[in-house]
Amino acid sequence: MKKQAYNPYLPSWEYIPDGEPYVFGDRVYVYGSHDRYNGHVFCLGDYVCWSAPIDDLGDWRYEGVIYPKTADPLNPEGKMCLYAPDLTVGPDGRYYLYYVLDKVGVMSVAVSDTPAGRYEFYGYVHYADGTRLGEREGDEPQFDPGVLTEGNKTYLYSGFCGNGDKSRTGAKACVLGPDMLTLETDPVVVVPGDAYAAGTEFEGHAFFEASSIRKIGDTYYFIYSSEVMHELCYATSRNPLAGFSYGGVLVSNADLHIDTYKPAEMPAAYGANNHGSMVQIGADWYIFYHRHTNGTWFSRQGCAEKLTVLPDGRIPQVEITSCGLNGGPLIGKGEYGAYLACNMFTDTESLYVGDQRFPKIMQDGRDGDEEPGYIANIKDSATIGFKYFDCRDVHEISIKTRAYFHGCFEVKTSWDGEVLGRIAAESSNVWETYSAPISIPDGIHAIYLTYRGTGEASLLSFKLS
Repeated sequence: MKKQAYNPYLPSWEYIPDGEPYVFGDRVYVYGSHDRYNGHVFCLGDYVCWSAPIDDLGDWRYEGVIYPKTADPLNPEGKMCLYAPDLTVGPDGRYYLYYVLDKVGVMSVAVSDTPAGRYEFYGYVHYADGTRLGEREGDEPQFDPGVLTEGNKTYLYSGFCGNGDKSRTGAKACVLGPDMLTLETDPVVVVPGDAYAAGTEFEGHAFFEASSIRKIGDTYYFIYSSEVMHELCYATSRNPLAGFSYGGVLVSNADLHIDTYKPAEMPAAYGANNHGSMVQIGADWYIFYHRHTNGTWFSRQGCAEKLTVLPDGRIPQVEITSCGLNGGPLIGKGEYGAYLACNMFTDTESLYVGDQRFPKIMQDGRDGDEEPGYIANIKDSATIGFKYFDCRDVHEISIKTRAYFHGCFEVKTSWDGEVLGRIAAESSNVWETYSAPISIPDGIHAIYLTYRGTGEASLLSFKLS
């Protein structure tokens, strides 16, 4: 029996943001940076890889460390972090991993004979005269590579544009030769940063970071994080080096702009930076992105949602859910971890993560401890949402809580809907179970839990029965 697939799609104790998904053979592999639980900065870990069968997207396998940060000659002591990577298959059939260290502006490359490595350091991207890209006069520092190989040419995209920074022009693209290191063209801007976007179709959604590139038919899709950070946008062109037109937002990790279940400009999760890309698995396209946990920017987890590619090539923005790779709603019976929540908010609206007044996804122990995730800091008015479930004959709901609080959880199937039941709960130093009768109509529903009371509750799981 296949496992259900959830968001986040990896275990609750794993923190792999910036996901670049690829299908090789009968498996999908995800390459990303590696945060730590309770990390103090981004990307503290070595590169690791996870993969899953293309016909069982809930069955993820840890492939181990594929590239340690000390492998780069510039980082023998491991003092620099491995930022978001990307991968491509070269004309020789080998797998090339492109990345940038956090304190230098050059592009590094590692190579392996297999998708899951290990990868070995290969070299630095450079001009024909040997000057490293990023170090020639007029170069902008390299950051967040996106790579796509066609024949003997590899298109390399890179860039970072802080808001208002006129020294950074936008996302830049160039062509590498068959050695996967040597530039055959100088970098050119393909999407402007916000300092150069006024009056263009990119204004308001200008390039910030997170370059990624995919191709559908004869159209190149450039995916990137915009100036507002929480959204992944796309631009399209028939030419990989020019003529990109703004397409729209693919996903927002705050679910902004989505009006299917709430007002469009109401944030339904605590957003921040975003990075990911598209992949076709079987007949379906998905967008991989990340969310933020621990109430900070530095402990991010990978999520994914199914996309709809319209006949004219447009891709509507998708809603964030708890069941993105599942192919449909989750079974509306049984116990589910609270860390699967896709919506978290209070009566005090906030678009970005980091305010300690708000609920946050946590875990016990330290980074690497295989402890289940839970939601802490649940104060009065906090709403926790899970989407979606195929509910049949549901008559009771149970929750597991702990911490110092006194109150109840209201149960609804929409964030502002009718209260279908209330679960009273009390303070405890250990996880305790509380239940209440409830009548959920048969059908596909969200589950929302809104806390009313004093103190700060923690929620480990809920159960439908």
